[in-house]
Amino acid sequence: MGATWDTIDRYVVISADTHAGAELHEYKQYLPSRLHDEFERWAATYVSPFDDLMIATAKRNWDSEFRMSEVDADGVSAEILFPNTVPPFFPTVPNITISLPRTKEDLALRWEGIKAHNRWQVQFCSLAPKRRRGLIQIFPHDIDLALEEIQWGVEQGCFGGVLIPAVSPGDPVVEPLFHTRYEPIWALCHDLDISVVQHSGAGSPEMPMDQPASNAVLITEMASWAQRTVPHLILAGVFERYPRFRFVPTEQGTLFIRMPLATLDAMVPTLKSSAGNRTYGMFGGSSVDELTLAPSDYVKRNCYFGASAFSPYESSMIDFLGEDHLMWGSDYPHEEGTTPHSREAIRWALHDQPESRCRKILAGNAAKVYGFDLEALTPIAQKIGPSVAETHTPLGDTGYRAPLAFAGRPFEGGLALERLAPARS
Repeated sequence: MGATWDTIDRYVVISADTHAGAELHEYKQYLPSRLHDEFERWAATYVSPFDDLMIATAKRNWDSEFRMSEVDADGVSAEILFPNTVPPFFPTVPNITISLPRTKEDLALRWEGIKAHNRWQVQFCSLAPKRRRGLIQIFPHDIDLALEEIQWGVEQGCFGGVLIPAVSPGDPVVEPLFHTRYEPIWALCHDLDISVVQHSGAGSPEMPMDQPASNAVLITEMASWAQRTVPHLILAGVFERYPRFRFVPTEQGTLFIRMPLATLDAMVPTLKSSAGNRTYGMFGGSSVDELTLAPSDYVKRNCYFGASAFSPYESSMIDFLGEDHLMWGSDYPHEEGTTPHSREAIRWALHDQPESRCRKILAGNAAKVYGFDLEALTPIAQKIGPSVAETHTPLGDTGYRAPLAFAGRPFEGGLALERLAPARS
């Protein structure tokens, strides 16, 4: 037998969380011609709130050769691509990525903007088809448009999932994701065997952004809104109706899921009408009555976690969720990620785990969830992947207590660019 991904002396590493996007003006060619003048007016006044998209090294997002050189040096064989740069017609606010369109006019323009990003991804993935897969970005406002875009995306052959934003409670425009209006999306993704993905990053549209603590609350709560989606899908019976449905929370950590599952496992049996509970029974309903598994069992069957900057303190979650349901991610090119020290980060997190388990967490699970060809990635990993021996050599006492400790590295990205930026008038 020849060399295979799970027998070579190096690890195939698929990052389940990286970000990419086009240079702002490059999006124009992917927009309908009727919007070109509108785009030029918008682009002329747009100022990115993110300094890492304003300096020369922002090219990490779209310069294929430059990006590949850094990814190779980091030991990463393949990437799933989340958006990073600003799609056309988005607003200039710090919470740009988590602010859903509020009006029909805004939705119409921003929908064309994310369609342009989706079409750019096709071109960008084609430059390294074995090593990159994108995500079909949609808005939850118009179900028919979303279905049409998902169908189009699957036909391109380069997308590994559908990216759906979190919806905060009480949103005045968009219904929560436990609403039955989303049933056609879940059904189509189940039938097409394509994963549904949700990245951290959500907030209340009514939250005041003019207070001293506003931005701090926003950034520290970004993951918490998205973390509500798993319980919502359980209670809505989505995983019951669609047993092969794959839902992928990403960059939300893994430890968060223990408490809601403990609560649901205890409460759901008492909510069912068959329990005859006069108090909790008032809060059940048809979707709860139809659940045939414990809530935690749905998660262990249907959910896969993109555990960016996975730390040794989360190792207990491997046993809890199952080694087939966790995926490592670098968060490239964000400064809070692990590049250019991903080899060390992997050693720190996984050095004491069995080799077979590491192969799944570093590549096997992501290949299943996102459709990567492990056979095609094997010769790449043989050249650039971290060695098995190196990975299982402990780093020693690093003093690290959280994955964000790696953010202190000298990597030109994110906040570091603010210090390197020229003075602005």
